[in-house]
Amino acid sequence: QVQLVESGGGLVQAGGSLRLSCAASGRTFSSYVMGWFRQAPGKEREFVAAINRGAGPRYYSDSVKGRFTVSRDNAKNTVYLQMNSLKPEDTAVYYCAADLRGPFVDEYDYWGQGTQVTVSS
Repeated sequence: QVQLVESGGGLVQAGGSLRLSCAASGRTFSSYVMGWFRQAPGKEREFVAAINRGAGPRYYSDSVKGRFTVSRDNAKNTVYLQMNSLKPEDTAVYYCAADLRGPFVDEYDYWGQGTQVTVSS
């Protein structure tokens, strides 16, 4: 069982930056692939980024590639999402998720409660 708690969301102007954190419980954090997803109002949840076990590899959606960076600190049981050059269309609730299988499974096993990111124009 893994519990995930996101933090770091907020309101930022377009072009600004935010760093999201996701703290995980449990002693086997390094065994999990960690993903970030987002859901904007009226839209389906979409994949943002994922990082494999250990130090990577990392995966990004085309919409955030070059602007967002996913990283993890296995000693702190934490995964991060550094978001730069934010755009109004990045506005969404951001969720972190964990799964033992791989980054592109249909549904990750564990999810956080989400953190709101709002980008003003």
